[in-house]
Amino acid sequence: MRSNNPVLTKLRPQQASGGYYQGGHQGLDGFGGYGQPAPSAAQAERPMTVDDVVTKTGMTLAVIVVFALINFGLAKAGMVGLAVGLTAVGGIGGFITVLIATLGGKSGPVSTLIYAAFEGLLVGGISLLLSGWLVGGANAGALIGQAVLGTLGVFLGMLFVYKTGAIKVTPKFTRFLMGALIGVVVLSLGNMLLAMFTDANPLRDGGILAIIFSLVCIALAALSFLQDFDAADRLIRAGAPASMAWSVALGLAVTLVWLYTEILRFLSYFTQR
Repeated sequence: MRSNNPVLTKLRPQQASGGYYQGGHQGLDGFGGYGQPAPSAAQAERPMTVDDVVTKTGMTLAVIVVFALINFGLAKAGMVGLAVGLTAVGGIGGFITVLIATLGGKSGPVSTLIYAAFEGLLVGGISLLLSGWLVGGANAGALIGQAVLGTLGVFLGMLFVYKTGAIKVTPKFTRFLMGALIGVVVLSLGNMLLAMFTDANPLRDGGILAIIFSLVCIALAALSFLQDFDAADRLIRAGAPASMAWSVALGLAVTLVWLYTEILRFLSYFTQR
C-alpha cells in the first residue's frame, strides 16, 4: 500500500515475521509488499515501539517550537529583516532536508532534528506574516494560539478516527488521497504563476475561493495523518528497528507543519476583513 508522505514512502516492513525491508530503487511502493530481509545488524537492533515514535516525535516538535520562538523573537526585537531572511533559509533548508531523507529512504536523528530546526525558522516567520503582526501589529498571539489548538485538535481527532477504524486506510483511500494531493499541488503551482505574472491570487487572497481551497487543504492534511499512523503501525507490527522511529517522526512533523500553516492561513482570512 502506497504512502503519500514523501518521507515514509521508502520505509516498508516485510510482512513475514522477523524481517524488515527498506525500499531502494523501487521508489513509491508503499507498505503492503514483501521485501528481502534486512542486514543482520538491523535485525539485531531493538524493535520499534509506540513509545519510540511518541518520544522521537515529541523531540522533533520541541525543536520546531524552539526555533519558531527564536525567529519570532528576533522579529519582535526589531530585527525584522533577519527574521524574514531566516524564514527563507528555513523553507529552503527544510525542503532540501526532506528531499535528502526521501531519496535516502531513511532518516536518522541528525537529519530529523536539522529539518526541525529549519522548519521552526519557517514556521516562526510564516506565523508572523499570516497573523498580521508584521503589517500592523495585529494580535498575533491569539491567532497563533487558535491555530496551534486547531492543529492539536485535528491531530488527536484523526488519531481517534484511526484507532476506532472509522476510516480505513485502503488502496482505494490511498488512490483518492494521492489524486487529491496532486490536484492541490497543480492548483497551487498554477496560482503561484498567476500571482507572479498578474495581480490575481484567487487561491490565497482571502475570498470565497481561497477559503474553500484552504478548507480542502486542511481536510487533506487531516486525512494524511491516517496514512502516517498506518505507516507507523505497520512498521511496529513488522518489528522494524527502533531507529526507524526518527523517520516516522519526520513524516508526522511534515504533515503537522502543513496542517498548522493551512489552519493559520484560513484563520487569517477572517482577521483581514
